[in-house]
Amino acid sequence: MEKKRVLVEFGMGTSLRRADYTEAAARAIRDALWHNSVNMAELFGFEKTDMIVDVEIAVQAPDQVDTSRLAKDFPYGNISFVVTQGGLDIDKPQGGKTVIANVAIAVSFMMEAA
Repeated sequence: MEKKRVLVEFGMGTSLRRADYTEAAARAIRDALWHNSVNMAELFGFEKTDMIVDVEIAVQAPDQVDTSRLAKDFPYGNISFVVTQGGLDIDKPQGGKTVIANVAIAVSFMMEAA
């Protein structure tokens, strides 16, 4: 058996007022999840708990993302996070910034090699 990726979804999220990197990432995750209505586990004859969900998050301040808070957005599956440098911080003319996060969510299963 080997890990086989069966789906990738992408999302973008923002924190317009509070410059909250975790909230921007949470919105990006929800954006990616809302793009997908396919029930991957049932399609391949697995339980939902068998899903391996790899989440990659890109923001300008990776150390400010609380992945334990983000894990609550996933109702099932084995979730792992990688947070990297990316996204955008947009300075506001009157001070402060808008934070933009990008997310890629990959769903895999342990499957027989083809």
